[in-house]
Amino acid sequence: MADIIAQIPTKRARGNRKALKEKIPSTSEANILAAAKVSESSVAPLSLPSDAAKENYNESSLSHPKKGKAASKKQQQSFEKDLLEMQEKLQQLRLEKEKTEELLKVKDEALKQKEEELECRDREQEKLQIELKKLHKLKEFKPTMNLPVVKDKEQEKKDKKNGCSETKRPSTPYILWCKEQWNEIKKENPEAEFKEISNMLGAKWKTVSAEEKRPYEEKYHAEREVYLQVMAKERRETEAMKLLEEEQKNKTALELLEQYIQYKQETEKETKKNKKEKDPLKPKHPMSAYFLFTNDRRPALLAENKKVLEVSKITAEEWKNMTEKQKKPYEEIAKKNKEKYMHEMEAYKQKKDEEAANLMKEEEEHVKLQKQEAMQLLKKKEKTENLIKKTKKNNQKKKQSKEDKNSDPNKPKRPASSFILFSKDSRKTLQEQRPGVSTSTLNALISLKWKELSEEERKFWNGKASEAMEAYKNELEKYNEFIAATATQESNIDE
Repeated sequence: MADIIAQIPTKRARGNRKALKEKIPSTSEANILAAAKVSESSVAPLSLPSDAAKENYNESSLSHPKKGKAASKKQQQSFEKDLLEMQEKLQQLRLEKEKTEELLKVKDEALKQKEEELECRDREQEKLQIELKKLHKLKEFKPTMNLPVVKDKEQEKKDKKNGCSETKRPSTPYILWCKEQWNEIKKENPEAEFKEISNMLGAKWKTVSAEEKRPYEEKYHAEREVYLQVMAKERRETEAMKLLEEEQKNKTALELLEQYIQYKQETEKETKKNKKEKDPLKPKHPMSAYFLFTNDRRPALLAENKKVLEVSKITAEEWKNMTEKQKKPYEEIAKKNKEKYMHEMEAYKQKKDEEAANLMKEEEEHVKLQKQEAMQLLKKKEKTENLIKKTKKNNQKKKQSKEDKNSDPNKPKRPASSFILFSKDSRKTLQEQRPGVSTSTLNALISLKWKELSEEERKFWNGKASEAMEAYKNELEKYNEFIAATATQESNIDE
């Protein structure tokens, strides 16, 4: 065996050749190398460094050829397993990659949707901003007309209370008499209270004769006539002013609507805000000596292709370096322009003052015209009301005339009801108890008393009314018999 090993030829080292550079392995080569390492590790105990090991290896390989084949098979099987595992891992990675790509697609679609939503929101916001600008412009709407000042009802009531225009009602003859008699009764009864004194005055007033009451009544009637005249004038004026205010409100409402529509159309057309309108008649402020110099020097500098900023700097430096003689002509021109401007401004101010005075006069005339219009409207209204009243009166007269023709004066009249009989009786007592009371209060008091009556008291008045009704029926029967008899007599005479 030793002789056989000795006969194996060994390769000589080639000293002339250079060592090759190490290759960077690819992914597939790296996998193969890893498998080879595994296989080397399994084959590592077979490779022996010494000669004895080589002999043992040769003997074992010669003596056991089947064992070497089994080892190679095992190596192949392990390599195939590793390949299968790697393939499975590759498939898993591919599946994961597909999943991640699908997720990325979904996220991209969601992002696109969000971007579209944001764009739509931006568009809506732009539209809203445009509408807001329009609304702000509409808020700036200032009508040219003078709007009428509307007063609240509470303010009107306060003005009436605080105002001195209201005339006081005249005091009744009873109150006039009480004012004179109050101090005398107070002296006679100093410890008496207000209620007691008023009761005493009421009792004393009943004893006063008609002749003694007459001067108080005459004074009351004179004051009442004056009061009624003043009140009639005030009512006419208030009615006239109300009519005029209503007409003015209608006119102003229509004018406002027209102006608002015009303004809205202009704001929709215009995109930029209009500048404040200046008075074209107002004289312009004159230029100074420096500005006159710059206007004179600018075209020459611009011809040299100088910029605007450079031109302003150069002109400023030149003006500083100029002597008084050089500046004098510009200063003289500026002085003349200023004097001319001052004269024009004085004339402009005078014109403005005259216009303001004319406006004041026009306003005063306008107020006078308004009052005349108001009075004319009131007269027209009164005429129409008078015509309506006349027509009503004429119709009533015609009806009455027809009824008078048909009616017979001998015909018995229908008797009064129980309430009317009671009111006639109670009216006299109330007038004596409360002198100077109005008819409306009297009627109210009578109706309250009627409601407060007991059943027995009401029976008394109902009995009176029923007796009067029975008498009326009997008279009607007699009247009808008489008419029938006269009618038969007339018919007999005609025959």
